[in-house]
Amino acid sequence: MADVREMTVGVLGGTGAQGRGLAIRWANAGLKVVIGSRKAERAARAAAEIVEIAGGTVTGQDNAGCAAASDIVLAALPWEGHADTLKSLQAELAGKIVIDCVNPLGFDKQGPYALPVPEGSAAQLAEQLLPESRVTAAFHHVSAVILADLAVSHVDLDVLVLGDDREATDVVRALADVIPGVRGIYGGRLRNAHQVEALTANLIAINRRYKAHAGLRITDV
Repeated sequence: MADVREMTVGVLGGTGAQGRGLAIRWANAGLKVVIGSRKAERAARAAAEIVEIAGGTVTGQDNAGCAAASDIVLAALPWEGHADTLKSLQAELAGKIVIDCVNPLGFDKQGPYALPVPEGSAAQLAEQLLPESRVTAAFHHVSAVILADLAVSHVDLDVLVLGDDREATDVVRALADVIPGVRGIYGGRLRNAHQVEALTANLIAINRRYKAHAGLRITDV
């Protein structure tokens, strides 16, 4: 298994808060990062901003260019555009590890809630759309605010990593581990991704009530 630090990490949706926060941490840890966006110019601007904050080697391309240039790709996409974007990148993502961190959520006056997904979860939908890719699920519960603030030197967080490909989940766990304080923890098969995605609604409610940036820690591991 290749060292994750030798891989190029692509971030589809790297101009959004979650993708940007993870890109900042990975760039700061010395990984090569490619930001993806629908427009290459927007991705390039985001990459330049991340370099100013974190240093490192960060470039920006359109989504297809990002997927093609990367060894492992994080899908940090809006739920509304998740399926169409991944379907359009089948060729570029073939044979690669894809990390789906999308949380299908709705919001109303009572707060956040999990949306039903006919395929079971966003990650299982990604697996169907990308039959030639090694799909995993991870990074659902990270705080974009904490990630983007490098003054927070130790991120108190465990990342649940799900998937059916043992080697792929080990690579994603290692990718989590490069962020100081973070541990990648195997969380089960991809069929169990629904409850992990849905739990994000509970964490948002906790954070709103307690004005916090709460995450998860797994005990006795």
